Amino acid sequence: MSRKGWCPGALRPMPAGDGLLLRLRPRGSMLSADQLAGLAELAARYGSGAIDLGSRAALQLRGVTTAALPDLHQALADLALLDSDPAAEARRNIITTPLWQAGDATADLITLLEDCLQHAPDLPPKFGFALDTGSAACLQLASADLRIEQSDVGLILRPDGSPMGQIFQPGDLPELLRKLLHWFVKTDCPRMALALRNGHAPPLRQDAPPRPQPAMADLLRASGLLFAPFGAASSQAFRELGGQSLRLTPWRAVRPDSPPPGTRHWLQNPDDARLRVDACPGAPHCSAASVTTRDLAVRLASLVPPGRRLHLSGCAKGCARATPADVTLTGRDGHFDLILQGRAGDAPAQTCLAPHTLAAATGGHFAPPV
Repeated sequence: MSRKGWCPGALRPMPAGDGLLLRLRPRGSMLSADQLAGLAELAARYGSGAIDLGSRAALQLRGVTTAALPDLHQALADLALLDSDPAAEARRNIITTPLWQAGDATADLITLLEDCLQHAPDLPPKFGFALDTGSAACLQLASADLRIEQSDVGLILRPDGSPMGQIFQPGDLPELLRKLLHWFVKTDCPRMALALRNGHAPPLRQDAPPRPQPAMADLLRASGLLFAPFGAASSQAFRELGGQSLRLTPWRAVRPDSPPPGTRHWLQNPDDARLRVDACPGAPHCSAASVTTRDLAVRLASLVPPGRRLHLSGCAKGCARATPADVTLTGRDGHFDLILQGRAGDAPAQTCLAPHTLAAATGGHFAPPV
């Protein structure tokens, strides 16, 4: 049930060290005011109160008991946050731009894409889609296998790993997706970019590139975002934003309709050093972890200069960050391995580091050369 590569959902929760973990994918990467208030209440009533923000604009409820699951499922269904079955839930792995506006193509494309996916073949567990059709491109660094984007000449469908996509009209999308997804399944690859690297040619024209994406730092400053360090939010944090709708992002941040002038539970400064660190829940919340992570992440954040990344992982799976970081600390048997320019499971430069030695071991790799 916990094999590597499996992605939990709300209908197919995953056991963790602190109880069951349920992953929710709100439609359009958005919560209405009623859903926001309801979710805050449900996280506290049926779980530990923790609400994690994922890197694919998803939410995770933690600490749910098996006995509470039927009542929680009914409450989520009442809030329109539950799919009809686990297969439909798994296919509907869509990130929607938080920058969409009423009147652009995004709302109609959400409905069209969800309709298409009802008839899609079984796809690998991490296979996902990005709708980057808002006022500016912003999802090109987010994990997705097929991207619907704007170009200078209209909408394009672009396979991840290709610099170009095929221009299409919305009415063409069902047939384009049908051909492309059936082709992809035959490649027997887990992700689209790997299929392209292996020489498989998708059945799409190469008509146009997407719009250039503004610098990520500029996007984060200009978008009215509220950040949860390490993606760790809570029912209290969600209650603080009640009475309005909320857009989810792949940056472990949310975009409320009206950001508060001040907040106890969210960071508003995208330059905060804690946002340069990726850290999973660690022990005791995850049964695969042998080390605590997030308290250490807070202590080590000040060592990480702007533009650099530190990753603390409770085990070699690296759930908090899939791409290489400047420095990665991976837990193993109560100690840490130190990896440079790599992922959590890569070969370490140092091994068996005790937690109290990490500041000295890590800071040296971030310090400028003498």
